[in-house]
Amino acid sequence: MGAESGTMQVLEYVYVVSSGVLAATGLTMVGFAVRAYATTQNRPLIHLAIGFVLIVAAALATAISAFVTGFTDVRSLLLVQSGISSLGYLFIVYSLVTY
Repeated sequence: MGAESGTMQVLEYVYVVSSGVLAATGLTMVGFAVRAYATTQNRPLIHLAIGFVLIVAAALATAISAFVTGFTDVRSLLLVQSGISSLGYLFIVYSLVTY
């Protein structure tokens, strides 16, 4: 049990770091899209920004919920995460199609 606990702590740390990296890079993309919109007034850039915000929100909400619930309801966490992320990707695709 001790080795499993140590492995789980390492995995939890890696999960937090990777979620943080995803959030930082995603919010950087949001910043680029908003700045580009401010310069060009091109509406698809707002859809692009919304898409990245949703993807970041899904990752952060999943990570926070996982730790709050002690990773007990993983199926529900994954369902919500994939649903919100999919909505974000739909916004990104829509922004590319309408550009």
